[in-house]
Amino acid sequence: NRTNQQNKSMWKFFELLAQELSDHGLDMKKVLKPEIDIPWNKNTICEFLWRPIMKAQIGKESTTELTTKEIDKIYDTLNRHLGEKFGIHVDFPSEESLINKSRIN
Repeated sequence: NRTNQQNKSMWKFFELLAQELSDHGLDMKKVLKPEIDIPWNKNTICEFLWRPIMKAQIGKESTTELTTKEIDKIYDTLNRHLGEKFGIHVDFPSEESLINKSRIN
C-alpha cells in the first residue's frame, strides 16, 4: 500500500492542480458541468477527477487502497488528459520538488 509520504504527495498534487486549473480560468463548469460556476479545491479534484479515473482504471473505491504504481498510473492518465484537452500540467510532488520550490520562493 501507499506510504504516508505518498498520501501527502497525492493530496498536495490535488491542491496544486486545483490552483493551476483555477489560474487558467478552468473552473469545474468548464471542465465538467457547463451550467454551474464551481471553483476547484483539493477535495473536488479528488472526487471529480482522480476518483473516477481510479475506479475505471484500477477498480478500487478508496485512495487508501492504492499502491505506488497505481498512483503513478492514475496520475499519468489524468495528467495526459488535462495536457491534451487544456494544456495543463502539474508535476506530482516529491520531496525533491518541494525542496527545490521552497528554495526558489
